[in-house]
This record gives sequence, C-alpha cells and structure tokens, in this order.
Amino acid sequence: MNFKVNPIFENSTELILNTIKMFNAKGELFGNGDRNKIKLFDFNGKTINIKSFKIPNLINKVAYRYFRKSKAMRSFEYATILLEKGIGTPEPIAFLENFNVLGLKDSFYVSEHLNVDLTYRELVEIPDFPDRENILRQFTKFSFDLHEKGIEFLDHSPGNTLIKKNSSGNYDFFLVDLNRMEFHDSMSFEMRMKNLCRLTPLEEMVATMSNEYAKYYKAKSEEKIFETLWKYTSDFQEKFYRKKRLKKKLKFWKK
Repeated sequence: MNFKVNPIFENSTELILNTIKMFNAKGELFGNGDRNKIKLFDFNGKTINIKSFKIPNLINKVAYRYFRKSKAMRSFEYATILLEKGIGTPEPIAFLENFNVLGLKDSFYVSEHLNVDLTYRELVEIPDFPDRENILRQFTKFSFDLHEKGIEFLDHSPGNTLIKKNSSGNYDFFLVDLNRMEFHDSMSFEMRMKNLCRLTPLEEMVATMSNEYAKYYKAKSEEKIFETLWKYTSDFQEKFYRKKRLKKKLKFWKK
C-alpha cells in the first residue's frame, strides 16, 4: 500500500484512510461512474470527494507499479502544483494505491468537493445561459494564464472546468480530472491552440475565444488565432465523430 496525505490534513490521517476503506460500502455516488467512480463523504463537517479509478488492465497494472505514476498519484501531485502556481483546483487531500502480486490493484484520489454554478459544458449546450459571453471571455483569459504558466492540461474538455461566481460578480475556475497534464517552460502557439480545440464545436464560441485570446497574446493576430483554432477544432470534431461512428458499427456487428 502507498498512502500519502496533504500535510494540511495530516492530523486526520487515520480518519481519511478509514473513509477510503469504506468506499465500496458507504458514500453518496456522484456522477455517472462510466469509467471511474466518485463518491461523496462527510469529513469533519465538510464534503470530500473520493475518486476510485477503473481497475487497470494487466499491462497497466505492471506499468503503474514499476514504471509510471498511477492516475491517483498524478492527480494528487498535479493538484499540488496547480495550487502552487495559483491555478484553481479542489484542495488535494490524499491518495491511496493498493498492490498485489501482479502490480497495481486499485487506487483512490481524495479532494475537497466544490459546489459550483456550472461547467464549461453548459456554455456549449445552453446558448442563452445567463452571462454566457462574459463567462466565456473570462474562461479564455483563465486558459491564457494556464498557457503563460506553461501548463498543458491535456484533458481541457467541456466537463473538466468547474465555474463559480464569486462575491465580486466575476467568475472563478477550477480544473478537475487532473491525471493527464504536462508542464513546460513555455508553450508554442500551436500547442496553445491545440490545447483549446476540444472545448466546443460551435464556431461562434471559437470566434469569441479567439477575440479574447488575441487581447493578451500579441504574437499573433486575432484572424490567425481564429483560423488556427478553428482548424484544430474542426479536425478534432471530425476525428471524434469518426471514432463514434466506428464504435457504433462495432456494437452492431457484435449483436
């Protein structure tokens, strides 16, 4: 077993470990749990979020034991780095890895649970969402700040940014699902645009984001930013739906 607790919570180490061990028997299920399962638990009067990662296949069992950090460990470490860099994410609390003779058996990541107003997904799916354009522009500035700090969030997709309106009337952004992330000294223009291409299929949203990004990124014109981001977005959408159609055919053949 490999168990690590955020020093802030080290006085509650035993309680955290016992709560993780109760994962299968207790807790309130959160989300659809298609791949990984998330449950909510009460923790000293606060709500915490425990994510149980899908049991890896045989190759990954070995890889996560000897060659690569597990998704749980990466989530914990990346959350710590994000907070150090001033980027919002739920406070990391702990991670736990269990091993057997084959390698990694299962793993858990524990963090605070945030009650928020929306995710980026609502901006895509609800065209008349209140204050939509303002939120989108503030999100674009948030993404620009990520890039300036060399943070390449590889799962920068619609459901992975939580958004909460703050007391000043502006919006705070929090990244979740953190296990795929890279850190650079600097990010090229192409890297930046590719990092944004999974967020929306809507051309008008891409246009707004390009307009806002151009206010801060002076190396390229708004036209070039839009042209490049829309190309990467279109390529991603084509690839996404091609894969979806292929999966549908495979399911049909299996019947």
